[in-house]
Amino acid sequence: MPRFRRRLQRRRLARRSPRNRVDSGSAASRAGSVTLHDSCPRHPFSRSATKDRGMQEITEASDAQLVTLVAKYDEVALAEVYRRHGGAVFGLARRVLNNATEAEDVTQEVFVRLWKQPERFDPSRGSLRSYLLTQSHARAVDAIRSLNARRAREVNDAQRTARAGYDVQLEMRDLTLSDQLARALGELPEEERRVIELAYFQGLTYVMVAEVTGQPEGTVKSRIRNGMRRMRGALVDAGIEGVE
Repeated sequence: MPRFRRRLQRRRLARRSPRNRVDSGSAASRAGSVTLHDSCPRHPFSRSATKDRGMQEITEASDAQLVTLVAKYDEVALAEVYRRHGGAVFGLARRVLNNATEAEDVTQEVFVRLWKQPERFDPSRGSLRSYLLTQSHARAVDAIRSLNARRAREVNDAQRTARAGYDVQLEMRDLTLSDQLARALGELPEEERRVIELAYFQGLTYVMVAEVTGQPEGTVKSRIRNGMRRMRGALVDAGIEGVE
């Protein structure tokens, strides 16, 4: 990802949170600058701080510990996070976008956000890899939407024209179905609702859902089937026709 590394080499990543308020004596060391180190071509982040701490210590740290260090402006910790998870983040973005250059942009955004807002990662809600992959997928989808903005506007115009003569009774039925569907989804166990949302509302494949959630693909499929069965039963009980 050479273009990705060159861009990071030029960019300074300054956090905007209140933690940036440091005294002038430590401002230089806590400025949050992330640069490319020439001796590490596969790494987009500097390892200059290794003089102060052995690499063995950082490589043995847990992901949660690394994020804690990132919150303290530790570039080496960020480099280790990238070493562990950068390939997976890039790979998922590339599969969604089918474009390596755009995937590099998404990968940069994901790690820049982690550097600026490490507090957004909550280890109690899942692994760091799952968090980063979710971010990667969301930004890849955003990129697709941006690239297809003109086409989307044309489709929306066509849909608005078609809806001009839309039957009011059918519209009310659709609204009722949507409300019942949302209620049925909300009643599912968290593990089933999560995989269904990723697969059906965010468009991920079973393989991608497995990567994001950290679950085996077979478990993902089983949870989707069970969740859909529960939702179908809830819709039938609510009197919605055509879902048996």
